[in-house]
Amino acid sequence: MLSDEQWDELEPLIEACRPHAKVPSLHLRRTVEAILWRHQNGAKWRSLPAEFGPWWMAAQTFIRWARLGVWEKLLALVQERGIRLGMVFLDGTNIRAHQKAAGASRKGDLQKSETAVKRLAALVAATAQRPA
Repeated sequence: MLSDEQWDELEPLIEACRPHAKVPSLHLRRTVEAILWRHQNGAKWRSLPAEFGPWWMAAQTFIRWARLGVWEKLLALVQERGIRLGMVFLDGTNIRAHQKAAGASRKGDLQKSETAVKRLAALVAATAQRPA
């Protein structure tokens, strides 16, 4: 999903934002690609293709980073540094909200991180579609 050029630009920013683990992640790129794929396609975590590794690893990483504010920091860094990943516009005329989508926040709500990852995934997708 991420080209080598895109990963070369994103990896140092991810390393700057993510929490320092005792053991460095050997599958960081694969996990980030899985998270971006899931948010770009609107699929359930368990629907991740096998090439992205275990679904629970991506889900656990997303939730942990969301609670720590990593996604918001990463999106802010990408925007600050002017990294041109592309741009996507969505037409919301056909998007339906669930009847219970009244906007009340819940304890541990991940909406802010969901939005940041979706925007990051859209930027990556737009870059991939652009002719070189």
